[in-house]
Amino acid sequence: MDNTMKKTVAYILIGLVLVFTVLSILGIWEVIDLDYIMKKIVLSLLVVFAASAVILFIFSILAKDDGPSKTNP
Repeated sequence: MDNTMKKTVAYILIGLVLVFTVLSILGIWEVIDLDYIMKKIVLSLLVVFAASAVILFIFSILAKDDGPSKTNP
């Protein structure tokens, strides 16, 4: 993975942590209904996980790089 991709993924993960933290704090202070929010978050993460697994499967099977071809000169 190149450096730009690592930074992008790191920023996305930091953003997710901040969002979950704010939602948790609002739920603790009973500003929002945390049970409803957590159910939606878990279901959303499950859908994203399933989609990622399918994409990984497709890339590993169909877009596989076999490396350099072995031709005799």
